[in-house]
Amino acid sequence: MTLGEALVLLALIVIGLPVVLGIGSDIYQRRLAFQERKLELTADRTAEKAAQYAAQVERLEQRMRVLERIATDRGANLAAEIEDLRDPPVLARRTGKEELN
Repeated sequence: MTLGEALVLLALIVIGLPVVLGIGSDIYQRRLAFQERKLELTADRTAEKAAQYAAQVERLEQRMRVLERIATDRGANLAAEIEDLRDPPVLARRTGKEELN
């Protein structure tokens, strides 16, 4: 090996190796950041769905309590209470007013 070949080999080791390792490190860090962001988005969607399911369960539990009370009370207002359980029309939900039929 001549002196010129030794200098080229030394230059490749001293300059080339850190450059290649730096580029590899940057690629790995970007990949980790991508995976982390992907997991955050998945967690956000999961939390949102869980909140929706919890709200739906709460509404169903409230309706169930009313039905249990109606079934056990046998009061004179039974028909009115059953009608109150029906969902109001979509327009009424938006405006807060009941639609006239």
